Amino acid sequence: MNIQQLRYVFEVARHGLNVSEAAEALFTSQPGVSKQIRLLEDELGVEIFVRHGKRLIAITEPGRQVLLIAERMLLDVENLRKVGAEFSNEATGSLSIAFTHTQARYALPRVVQAFMARYPNVRLSFHQGNPKQVCEYVLSGVADIAIATEAIAEHEDIVMLPCYQWNRCVIAPQRHPILSEHPLTLEAIARYPLVTYDFAFTGRNRINEAFTGRGLRPNVILTAIDSDVIKTYVAMGLGVGILARMAYDAAVDKDLGMLDAAHLFESSTTRIGVRRNAWLRGYVYAFIEIFAPHLSRRVVELALAGGGEDPGL
Repeated sequence: MNIQQLRYVFEVARHGLNVSEAAEALFTSQPGVSKQIRLLEDELGVEIFVRHGKRLIAITEPGRQVLLIAERMLLDVENLRKVGAEFSNEATGSLSIAFTHTQARYALPRVVQAFMARYPNVRLSFHQGNPKQVCEYVLSGVADIAIATEAIAEHEDIVMLPCYQWNRCVIAPQRHPILSEHPLTLEAIARYPLVTYDFAFTGRNRINEAFTGRGLRPNVILTAIDSDVIKTYVAMGLGVGILARMAYDAAVDKDLGMLDAAHLFESSTTRIGVRRNAWLRGYVYAFIEIFAPHLSRRVVELALAGGGEDPGL
């Protein structure tokens, strides 16, 4: 048995039992992957995959247990590499971050700029997606850090660290009647077609819950994952927009008026997610603290160890 065999098994499972895709990701041949998996199964005395001819169609029950152990072992191997890299050259390496569009566009630029000035020899890579996707990037090892909202809380294998709270605003073309509503109410918003976030975004649930709680059925005519797309279609006159308050800039969005809507919707919390039992290099702790100053290295280490107080906000 060797680590490479475990890596082959894990990659095949991660690629939906497609041996060709797994082999391509591993920069090796399909027959080589199949052979090594067979050798591992022979040594263990169990079949990891259910086969139909030469095709893999399912994971066996013992195979599921093998995959869980293999995943932990592969994570430990990666942690060992990181330990070596940390102490051989603590200011050089790579950091992969997965985030949603709103975080990438409005919350991260200053953080990335500060981090790059401090660690010019660390190579940054980014992965954008909805909250569920960014969590999967971390779980699969593609990303070191996930930055999103409450969806991270659904994954027990990700340690959650609250960064900051945010709420929403309502936008409309200048001179739109809704901009004269003082105070702004859900009933007033519901009178107009709405443009807001896609259902894949956790923050969208806060919007739905607010209207449902008042017995209202808003007319959502367009959804998007991108705040800038929402602003574009609102400016065209398609409807009234509901988006993250941080996404509106009066100096930039001069064709749009804005009303704060924090009193109408429950706040959402942006979190940083790190895979449980991951060994983080020093500059990863530094990035987290730049993004959320209350998340010091000690606070993060205690959270990863499963102890310490809730860092709160």
